[in-house]
Amino acid sequence: MSEPARRIVALVDEGATSGSVYDLAAFVAVRTGAAVDLLHVLGRGEGGAQDLSGAIRLGARSSLMEELTARDEQQAKGAVAAGWVLLDAARAKLAAHGIDTPTARLRHGELAPTVAEAAQDVDIVLCGRPSDVTTVERIVRAVHKPVLVAPDSFRPIARVLVGYDASTPAQRAVDHVLHDPLFRGLAVHVVTVGEDTASARKDLDRVRVRLADTGIDAEISIVPGQPGHALARLIDEGRFDMLVIGAYGHSRLRRLFTGSTTTETLRACKVAALIVGGG
Repeated sequence: MSEPARRIVALVDEGATSGSVYDLAAFVAVRTGAAVDLLHVLGRGEGGAQDLSGAIRLGARSSLMEELTARDEQQAKGAVAAGWVLLDAARAKLAAHGIDTPTARLRHGELAPTVAEAAQDVDIVLCGRPSDVTTVERIVRAVHKPVLVAPDSFRPIARVLVGYDASTPAQRAVDHVLHDPLFRGLAVHVVTVGEDTASARKDLDRVRVRLADTGIDAEISIVPGQPGHALARLIDEGRFDMLVIGAYGHSRLRRLFTGSTTTETLRACKVAALIVGGG
């Protein structure tokens, strides 16, 4: 069961959605009282040395390798310096929102495992919307924490759509909504995509009662269609500001995170997406 968000790690990069990441981090921090950690990850190849020794004549090899090593060291220092410039800018933007003294870390390594190591003691990982959404899938699988994907353009969250199919991952998503103070006072709508059956209605009604017991007066509905397209349409029609869904279930909703439906949903809905993975 998810605990209330008390610490966020926000991934800092040069992406087009970086400003939205900082705005969303500040919004969540103000509503939940969470502390914010900033993390910038440099890939192992950034500023790293290239092995060109096989293409260099023996007589020139020693001096040229020394020159290449010095150049690579300078490039590595430049990448680190640029990373700290990004982190300092992120700290300044959060400070402008009233978020004081966020910690900042710069790490080298592959993105997903590096984020997983940094996220061991946090409650939510926040990242921008990548051009390749399989990046989000790798992060969710690695961290086993909720991953909040910032939209291209931030807007305050007032209306939340929760995708529900009675699977274990979907129940985890509902548990998170139940216990995270972020959702207190927000309008919540829980939807099942698929056939309208008595069993589906009963499952949704149980969710509505559980939410009501914690003070969340949720609406429920069942809509036909394919999950990705149906949820994106509902988000547009209902003017929702966030989508919440469990990751990696065995129902049709799993398609949101395996294949082209992920891209369609994350790009089409244009809102923040909270993906609740396994604990």
